[in-house]
Amino acid sequence: MDIIEIKNLTKKFGDFTAVDDISFNVKRGEIFAFLGPNGAGKTTTIKMLTTLLKPTAGNILLDGHQVTDNPHQTRQSFGIVFQDPSLDNELTAYENMQFHAILYGLKKDVYQKRIVDLLNLVELYDRKDSFVKNFSGGMKRRLEIARGLLHNPKVLFLDEPTIGLDPQTRNHIWAYIKNLNKQENVTIFFTTHHMEEVERMAEKIAIIDHGKILIMGTIQEIISAAKTKTLEEAFISLTGKNIREEAGNAGQNQMRINNKLMR
Repeated sequence: MDIIEIKNLTKKFGDFTAVDDISFNVKRGEIFAFLGPNGAGKTTTIKMLTTLLKPTAGNILLDGHQVTDNPHQTRQSFGIVFQDPSLDNELTAYENMQFHAILYGLKKDVYQKRIVDLLNLVELYDRKDSFVKNFSGGMKRRLEIARGLLHNPKVLFLDEPTIGLDPQTRNHIWAYIKNLNKQENVTIFFTTHHMEEVERMAEKIAIIDHGKILIMGTIQEIISAAKTKTLEEAFISLTGKNIREEAGNAGQNQMRINNKLMR
């Protein structure tokens, strides 16, 4: 059964098309990688999936909810870990979790146990009363993942969850994510630029570039279609060898998007 269904999804900002008529599905309980170079349309797509942007055209179903028609119900179905840090450094780990629980309207007797269970799951219970400003980058990421799962979401969106982390911490983060997928049957939808993470985690992959889905399938299906030996070679073969600098065209496009959102 599919938990995410996307049909003919398009997002335009003036004359710039960030996402161009894409369609794909994600199965319930699947670990799904959404890949692409900088400025390819990944984050814009995730923002539409998570009710932060309205599509120009197309349809999104998430856990049976029409995303544009039922944003509140949709938000109950997913958790998200943003690329940029989003914790309150002046609160403790427990207070960050509690604040999130209250925002989602969870009852005290429910969220108290849930917070304890999740902090234990990410091995942060012994630091529950510590201020987040004193946490390492890896600890903060683990706390963000726990917070994203607090309201029992069916889907967890992870936008480059290991960016800026050392290899040891990255390995631990993915071990937690794999465990969450198995223990809680949470569908994982993630982006990353580390191909080894995709090879280790993803059951299915979609590669997007210039707002269009180039290919979708398992790792072996994509490697076979690209006639390469590795996923990284397939990715480069499909998206080109030119460097995508965020300060270049991708950055300019993002600035246009941000300006449009602020109006």
